Amino acid sequence: MTSPRVAIIMGSRSDWAAMRAAETALESLDIPCESRVISAHRTPDRLTAFIAGAEERGIEVIIAGAGGAAHLAGVTAAHTLLPVLGVPIDSSPLNGLDALLATVQMPGGIPVATFGVGESGAKNAALFAAAILARSDPGIREKLAKYREAQSAAVPERPA
Repeated sequence: MTSPRVAIIMGSRSDWAAMRAAETALESLDIPCESRVISAHRTPDRLTAFIAGAEERGIEVIIAGAGGAAHLAGVTAAHTLLPVLGVPIDSSPLNGLDALLATVQMPGGIPVATFGVGESGAKNAALFAAAILARSDPGIREKLAKYREAQSAAVPERPA
């Protein structure tokens, strides 16, 4: 089995409903990934251990999805030089607005790329991770180009 190149982490098991879209998109491009539930608040030791070993295991990009206060992406970025892609999850009474603001408002100096709330954000984060990897991997670049071509071809020219 090929070592994962992208890690998908989420703050709770319920976030999988949205974050599964990231794994599906990566798998469609044959990019090995791993998915884990790791809470910045409830499992901080698990998070630091995971981050500490990520590069050694071959991880090149981390996608972090969380709802509510959504600290997962920022805490992750603070502990690694790997690109961290944040996905706000709509798991609170504020329908993800709190998570979006928490993820996008990182203090200057520790960047987190932030995507849309929920499933579409998770999918786009995966495609962005693929674009990062494609810069140095011609095979991924070719698959990503074909994905985009197929997406364009699926859009009809006329409404009926």
